[in-house]
Amino acid sequence: MTDRTGADQPAPQPYIALVVMEATTSSPAAAGEEEQQPLYQENIVLVHATDERSARERVERRAREAETSYVNDRQETVTWRLRAIVDVKEAEDTDLGRDADLYTRHFRDWAAYERVEPLLARDSDGA
Repeated sequence: MTDRTGADQPAPQPYIALVVMEATTSSPAAAGEEEQQPLYQENIVLVHATDERSARERVERRAREAETSYVNDRQETVTWRLRAIVDVKEAEDTDLGRDADLYTRHFRDWAAYERVEPLLARDSDGA
């Protein structure tokens, strides 16, 4: 790619980010009920950028644009906000026109992963 001055610019590459959003409600629980815990949403986001810094900026901008508040059917104000950008890195495979590995991370504590990953309960043998 060439910029307006005629200098070559690196072509944008796909970057994958892990973003955590948090939803809270503004009204306290009714008498006798426990206060509602926040709800967290983990998003896997694809952006195209020329470097990691630019990718992180694009991811943060998208997440900030997703922040919102609204009144639900119980008249509680629900507020979604960016909680964390966990990671931003170039996609493992850059040809997204075919099957591809997008993101890889490593960990050692399987028990901790099981505690936070509810989808594992569907497949108890790990296969």
